[in-house]
Amino acid sequence: MAKCEICSKDMMFGRHISITRSQVSRRAKRDWKVNVRRVKIIDNEGVTRYAYVCAACLKDKRGLVKRAPKAVKAEATA
Repeated sequence: MAKCEICSKDMMFGRHISITRSQVSRRAKRDWKVNVRRVKIIDNEGVTRYAYVCAACLKDKRGLVKRAPKAVKAEATA
């Protein structure tokens, strides 16, 4: 499973508790996966590269991630 390269967010583990009629009937182990995307970024050295970044870091207002501009396709002249 991928991990965020900015904040090191990774998979979390815990328990899913099933509650029926105000009683705990069973507990099951469960894992929560982080929302990681593979995006093209510009790192601190100015190099464009791909990185795994979580959605929280992409939406952050502090500008933790600077995304690289998308390539513009040349129009065909026919």
